[in-house]
Amino acid sequence: MTQPSIDSAQFRQVLGSYPTGVSVVTAMGADGQPIGMVVGTFTSVSLDPPLVGFLPDKKSSSWPQIEAAGHFCVNVLASDQQEVCKQVSAKGPEKFVGVEYEISQHNLPVIANSIARIECSIHSVVEAGDHWIVLGNVLGLEVTRDEDPMLFHRGRYGGFAELA
Repeated sequence: MTQPSIDSAQFRQVLGSYPTGVSVVTAMGADGQPIGMVVGTFTSVSLDPPLVGFLPDKKSSSWPQIEAAGHFCVNVLASDQQEVCKQVSAKGPEKFVGVEYEISQHNLPVIANSIARIECSIHSVVEAGDHWIVLGNVLGLEVTRDEDPMLFHRGRYGGFAELA
């Protein structure tokens, strides 16, 4: 079967119409410093066994470090954490300057005031075009704050509004 030719700009525009949650995937680097990357592709995968997934870009400089750590924490951001999102998404070694976090019992950075944390070990990594599909075995999880989630939609960050 021949792969249809899809314009990448149209692909981004159409898929950008689908809102996604915003999370920061963190791990502890070999040097004892936190590593992190912002993802909009986090999802629940399986209840039995409990698995979650996210899709880092193959060009990511943070993903190889997280993969080497062997385990990670998904920090679900609240709508009031845009500064945290901006800081961690920056390039370079200073992603965590000014970002408040604590180290969990699994030796993972947990971002303060995130609305949930999901700590995982890497289950598997599968190649998928210009991204990886990462599955994580859930080691522990917790809702840490009852707050509006941060959403990404049509190139902008925002929150959730309930219908009347």
